[in-house]
Amino acid sequence: MRKAKPKKRYILPDPIYQDTLVTKFVNNLMLDGKKSISYSIFYNAINQVEEKTGESGLETWKTALSNIMPSVEVKARRVGGANFQVPIEVRPDRKIALGIKWMIKYARLRGEKTMQDRLAQEIIAASKGEGAAVKKKDDMHRMAEANKAFSHFRF
Repeated sequence: MRKAKPKKRYILPDPIYQDTLVTKFVNNLMLDGKKSISYSIFYNAINQVEEKTGESGLETWKTALSNIMPSVEVKARRVGGANFQVPIEVRPDRKIALGIKWMIKYARLRGEKTMQDRLAQEIIAASKGEGAAVKKKDDMHRMAEANKAFSHFRF
């Protein structure tokens, strides 16, 4: 076991919106340490969202992210030789991390030509409550609901 908990790393806010959540998103979007490319993809996607919806791009993105974030998840727990899917509440920081990862993952799997197009379309879809990332959250909630009988195995 570890001696002490690792220190919490604090993230600096992004240059345009002064928001640490944007920086977290960009850090997850980044490939091969190319942060400037990641920032340009994100900002261009936000601009596209503004053009297509006519609303604030950042607010639409935050709405989309809150629509994706799960509140419960299932965790495998071994009890008496059998594995049970035990529903547990998701910690607030994990909620954000899962929402960000799912949005990026399902944006990458979309069919549009460039990553900024894919990300913009995924943000618009998620803000309306549709899209693959929202479906993933709904599936997670449905699985937790189905296994509610095993919630007494929580640790």
